[in-house]
Amino acid sequence: MQDFDVLNMGRSGIDLYSNDVGAPFEQITNFAAYVGGSPLNICVSARRLGLKTALLTAVGNDPVGDFILHFLNNEGIETGYIPRKPGRRTSAVILGIEPPDKFPLVYYRENCADIALTIDDVLAAPVARSRVLQFAGTNLSLEPSRSATQFAAELARANGVTVVLDVDFRPDQWHDVRAFGVQIRATLRLADIVIGTEDEINAAMLTSPAQMSLTHSQVSDTHVQGDTEESVRAILRMGPEALILKTGSRGSRIYLKSGEVIEAPGYPVDVYNILGAGDAFGGGFLYGYVHDWGWRKSARLGNACGAIVVTKHGCANFMPTMAEVEDFVSTRGGLDG
Repeated sequence: MQDFDVLNMGRSGIDLYSNDVGAPFEQITNFAAYVGGSPLNICVSARRLGLKTALLTAVGNDPVGDFILHFLNNEGIETGYIPRKPGRRTSAVILGIEPPDKFPLVYYRENCADIALTIDDVLAAPVARSRVLQFAGTNLSLEPSRSATQFAAELARANGVTVVLDVDFRPDQWHDVRAFGVQIRATLRLADIVIGTEDEINAAMLTSPAQMSLTHSQVSDTHVQGDTEESVRAILRMGPEALILKTGSRGSRIYLKSGEVIEAPGYPVDVYNILGAGDAFGGGFLYGYVHDWGWRKSARLGNACGAIVVTKHGCANFMPTMAEVEDFVSTRGGLDG
């Protein structure tokens, strides 16, 4: 029996977003406090749309952990599988907002709690009692989270649970971008569905001599160039049945193992803050997937959720409900358009 539609696994933290929109980072005077972390954001997105979700993350014995758990409980998300990690801190992110294309982001994840998730934490969670296990690439950056995540994916596959990998490339969480690629490629055999942007897909598949010679700072400061189509084909050869490529305002594209490519057009809007849009997409896509909507309509719902969130100030706190999505798409061609 499946107790949950989706179990999301990975990072969580407090997000401090600049209230001085447009101001350079050094001139920010105050911040708004939200919750964040890619798997947490996706979990909230899916829950607000109507799925039954649980979150497998970890927080410290600190007030920030209390802050996150309070928010999640109010959202109706199952928090019974979120351990406190003694001696660890709940993580944090600080973000500047300079539309349309500058959003400086600083992570505080040294000694953070969620990267200390263990195999025992996975065994205590409802992996086999969920329809979908979703996790983020950042989970793989350090032990014990790396092996715990791979174990969770193995356990899910053994129990017929769909495994969804959001590539979630965060350069400053890795000592070397090539190490990121190694870990993603080692985990692809356990994934049924992969979700990522062009930069993330190319970073995962750094294989050419020119790419391999890039320094970590070069990748951290620039977009990751590559043959995205070839990267997609290489990923699908490693096991996943589908890869969902997020393409911003253009929407998304679904590549299937069979060779079929499905276009899901986006919903252009004026961008206020891009952070969290991809996670909103993830929650929307998972809602459609769980309800057997098919690839295109599921991705269209994800596109709509992402488009709504880029017009907002934050991430998880601004994920739309289904009623809000229906109102949004009603004048934009609907979800089947």
